Amino acid sequence: AAATLLFLAAILPVGTWAYAPLEARFRRPQPPPERVDGIVVLGGFATPGDPPGMALPELSESADRLAAFLALARRYPEAALVFTGGSGDPLNQKATEAAAVESLLKATGSYPPRLRLEDEARNTWENARNTQVMARPRPGERWILVTSAYHMPRAVGCFRQAGWPAESLVAWPVDDRAGSGRSLPGAFLGGSLARLDAAAHEWLGLLAYYVMGRTPTLFPGPR
Repeated sequence: AAATLLFLAAILPVGTWAYAPLEARFRRPQPPPERVDGIVVLGGFATPGDPPGMALPELSESADRLAAFLALARRYPEAALVFTGGSGDPLNQKATEAAAVESLLKATGSYPPRLRLEDEARNTWENARNTQVMARPRPGERWILVTSAYHMPRAVGCFRQAGWPAESLVAWPVDDRAGSGRSLPGAFLGGSLARLDAAAHEWLGLLAYYVMGRTPTLFPGPR
């Protein structure tokens, strides 16, 4: 039975199927808003601390978040900019993702002077809570939230629960994965299981956050 399940996971796009509802929940606004008061990007794409022998921090496949953030910063030159990401390692809270992103942007000449770094958040809930305290969003303001598309439902739910005005949040999902799965079956068992594992982690995260009261609904949506 176990071998059969592994075989099916290798030849069927189960990871893509699991990603699809998450990524379809929010879409980027078309056309983009004319006025934006601020932009928040969630961490989860840079390795805290400089890896041995590396001049720059390592980036993960979620680095689309940073690329979209910089593009939006250029589009909206008057908007406040916030990056949020601390350390997810309970044994090492000194090396933060915010510091890694700061060093990366400065080394590449891409550091916006108006960027504020939040370096204490260890998870999505703390991302929302800490940036709410830092940014103090007011009713009527418009803030773009940048994160991976599969992670956007949980992120939006946390931001709403943390006190961000629901009408102020503009979801800007990036890093689409449901549409990037292979079109032909093959023996890519490792990649298939990795996609399924990441999607399952997000679905379980939605359930856990709802039970803990960190999101107002089980599957947060645009309204």
